[in-house]
Amino acid sequence: MNFGEQVDAGRSHDLLDIAFAGGINCFDTAESYTSPMREATQGESERVLGQWLQRVPRQQVVVASKVSGPAAKLRYLRGGPQLVRQQIREALNASLGRLQIDKVDIYQVHWPARSTNYFGRLGYAPREDKGATPILHTLEALSELQDEGLVQHIGVSNETPWGLMHYLALAKQHGLTRVTSLQNPFSLLNRVIEIGLGEVLHREAIGLMAYAPLCDGVLSGKHRQGPAHEASRLGRWPDYYDRYTTPAGRAATEQYCELAEKHGLAPADMALAWVLSRPEVTTAVIGVSNEAQLRQSVAAASITLPAEVRKAIGRIHAESPNPCP
Repeated sequence: MNFGEQVDAGRSHDLLDIAFAGGINCFDTAESYTSPMREATQGESERVLGQWLQRVPRQQVVVASKVSGPAAKLRYLRGGPQLVRQQIREALNASLGRLQIDKVDIYQVHWPARSTNYFGRLGYAPREDKGATPILHTLEALSELQDEGLVQHIGVSNETPWGLMHYLALAKQHGLTRVTSLQNPFSLLNRVIEIGLGEVLHREAIGLMAYAPLCDGVLSGKHRQGPAHEASRLGRWPDYYDRYTTPAGRAATEQYCELAEKHGLAPADMALAWVLSRPEVTTAVIGVSNEAQLRQSVAAASITLPAEVRKAIGRIHAESPNPCP
């Protein structure tokens, strides 16, 4: 989601080359990206990725994208995105055009249509889902696209245990395509998945695409000494990227950074290696803006954390559980 805004097309293609050469083969985007999401750059991430895809064997990469759920700030998308049949088809066709491919390998619902908790919202408050598209309608639309060969697998993102189980139950009841992946946040600062979704993922064999494993770069430790660097996402858009910079988040981050340094590890390496070691995780969705960050992330994938470090992570989590949900 950095591509096309924070990172220009040429540098994005260089980073994609390095990632592919380093063994990364799953590339995740969305119709609403870049980030921050705005009309002037909507779809640029897919366009940049689509240009690069012409340079590599299509069968060797997994391309994932997303259709937007309802959001007042996205009125420029189809007059306000809704998870209804015609809009999902229109969104997918536009994504396929920008990506310059004939099929998306994993097509995901970016966030739910109903009123529920996601993007860090706490304290579930029941509200009337007036006008919300029923999950069955959305699932039927996605199944049609799979039947037509335009989508290989479907996934959901920013979902709850109830939402994921409802998708699975409806698929079984109506003979529709089954959700195969969940893309939710998962990191040292946000382990909410373990509370309810972890069991669902295990028992239903759903793959977790863990996003924000480094919490917008916060867990790298680069923002410890004060205001975010002006070239970073946190520096350029501090009001947009404030999920992981709460006082509780900063305090826990300091503990994790000190732990990593005590054992001779880079904080980012420890954070990413921990996420990749978890049984729930199929892949971790990273966002980079330069070669050094990317090469460090690739290297972190081969790190096995010592038992002493894992136990210490558990102690910090017990003292400060999920400071940035």
